[in-house]
Amino acid sequence: MTDDTATPHPSPAFRELLHAQRVWDTELPSFDPATAPPAPLPLFHHWFAEAVAAGQPEPHTMSLATADAEGLPDVRTLMLHDADERGWHFATHATSTKGHQLAARPYAALGFYWPAQGRQVRVRGPVHRCTPAESHADLHARSTGALAAALTGSQSEVVESVAALHRAAETAWERAREEPDAEAPTWTRYVVEPAEVEFFQGDARRRHVRLRYRRSEGAAWTRELLWP
Repeated sequence: MTDDTATPHPSPAFRELLHAQRVWDTELPSFDPATAPPAPLPLFHHWFAEAVAAGQPEPHTMSLATADAEGLPDVRTLMLHDADERGWHFATHATSTKGHQLAARPYAALGFYWPAQGRQVRVRGPVHRCTPAESHADLHARSTGALAAALTGSQSEVVESVAALHRAAETAWERAREEPDAEAPTWTRYVVEPAEVEFFQGDARRRHVRLRYRRSEGAAWTRELLWP
C-alpha cells in the first residue's frame, strides 16, 4: 500500500492561477545585435536607462548567485551599487552567508530582469573585495536606514525573536542618526569582474535575441549570437 501523503498532489487552483499569468503583455522594444557596442558596459548603461524610462520598478535590484563550500548553488536578491570599467558592484557583510561563500569561492553570477521591456542581463565572473576605504564610502553614501541596517545584528545568523530584531533595529537607528559616520567593520564592497555578459531581448513570438559578450585574451571582447 502506498502512502498518498508522501507525494503531495499539485493544487488545481494554484496551477490555474499560474497558467493564467501573461508574459510580456505589452509592446516590447526591438534589439538589433549588429548595432551593439564592442564592449558590454555601454549597452548595460543604455538598457538600464531605458528600463528606468519605461517605469520598471526597482531596476537596480539583481539576483546574486554564489556557491557554498560543497559547491551547492545559492541565490538572493540585492541592489547594484555601481557598474563601471572594473565590473558590477554590490556590498554586504563579509561575515554573512554570501560573504563566507565568496571568501571560499570568489566567483559569482548576477541576473537582472526588466519585464517592462522583456529584457534580461546576466553577468558571470570572478569577485574581488574592494578596499576598506571604498567599503566605508559605499556605506556612508547611502541612507540613514541603510546605515542602520548595516549596524543591526549579525547578518545571516539566527535571531531569537522578532522582538529582539526590533530592539536591535531601534538601537541601530538611534546610533545611525547620532553617528552618521559610524563604522560597520564587516561591511564590504565587492565587484564582479565580468568574464561573460549576456543580453536577452524577449519577443512575443518567441524570437528572442540573445547576445553574449565573452572576454577573450587581454581586455578584448568576443560577441556571439545565441539560440534562444
